Amino acid sequence: MSEIVYINGQLVPRSEARLSPFDHGFLYGYGLFETMRAYNGHIFRLDSHLTRLRHSAQSIGLTHSILNTDEGEQSLKSACMATLEANKLKDARIRLTVSAGEGDMMPDPGMRSSPTILITAQSLVPLPPEKYETGFKAALSSLRRNSQSPLSRLKSTCYMENILARTAARAAGCDESIFLNEQGYLAEGSTTNVFLVSNGELITPCFESGVLPGITRDAVLEIARASHLKATERWVQLNELIESQEAFLTNSILELMPLVSVEGRTISSGKPGKLTRDLLFAYRELVRKAIVGRTTTSGGID
Repeated sequence: MSEIVYINGQLVPRSEARLSPFDHGFLYGYGLFETMRAYNGHIFRLDSHLTRLRHSAQSIGLTHSILNTDEGEQSLKSACMATLEANKLKDARIRLTVSAGEGDMMPDPGMRSSPTILITAQSLVPLPPEKYETGFKAALSSLRRNSQSPLSRLKSTCYMENILARTAARAAGCDESIFLNEQGYLAEGSTTNVFLVSNGELITPCFESGVLPGITRDAVLEIARASHLKATERWVQLNELIESQEAFLTNSILELMPLVSVEGRTISSGKPGKLTRDLLFAYRELVRKAIVGRTTTSGGID
């Protein structure tokens, strides 16, 4: 657990952190967040996370300079690193949360003050290698992702659907929940993006399906295309996932996690596929090179 947190420009002990009871993030879920992973003291693709945050903030009307200028982005970058260092962490989960800030008790967007910026960090112990050998089992959520809602493409603090879906999946003995959209097409997991392999082609649902533009998702597509592997973003039927040759889930914390069954139906052999393993290896190489590059620039490996 983070002992030192960053809140609105200051690093303070967790016990002294204070949020307004009239913060619209708390009252109405009017906010955004980014979950990032630090390796050996370096936050992987921090710039990409902050760029996504900036675009998301603009789309929901959060126009404060800290969210919409290069100087503000640099300030947030420094704050994330300062939080990591203040907690003396190397391998960590970092969460940057931005809310609309204090306002009237009524949801009047014209009555808000400056946004609330909160950054927390905690030590991260990755899942054991054995879990990547057995893979995740997923359940289908009874809830549907609304592909027409702008929230489907934002990492919003309106997270209740994701929590309910994941809770139901865990109750069913599964690791993750998968959403279909209102048209019945495959969307995403409660905290993950979904990939499948069919006839040697890597396929993932397109943004129009109601999908978050995941940072790890983007990295996997980059790796695939750099390797001349055909990678397609499109509308995907559920049966394509179940009948695929292999499948996996992505997010910043898990990296690439093999998906071996959905709703009790085994995907292929029920074991992680070769392409999934190869892409996981390539992703970790991408991380390693990024960290080596940063540590070399800064004068040596920590």
